[in-house]
Amino acid sequence: MAKLSAEQIAEKLKALPGWEYKDNAISKMFKFKEYLHGIEFVQKVAEIAEAADHHSDITINYTRVTFSCSTHSEGGVTDKDFKLADNIEIAFNDRDA
Repeated sequence: MAKLSAEQIAEKLKALPGWEYKDNAISKMFKFKEYLHGIEFVQKVAEIAEAADHHSDITINYTRVTFSCSTHSEGGVTDKDFKLADNIEIAFNDRDA
């Protein structure tokens, strides 16, 4: 899977509100009312990522969870990262919390 250009990334980010491109990855922070809600969401995303065999970097800061997606083998952002970001958004919008 080929690394996307900065222009391609900027265009694709238009469909992902709140996501940004920095440090050679696309990322977004999600906020939760309670710590365990964020942890439960991380578990849900981990299952999605494992099924896709494509894993994001995850930072947990109490009620804030940040996902950073980059295809390390390609040295940057690819379509796989946008697919994972789409699935993270779907999971967030479908959650009960």
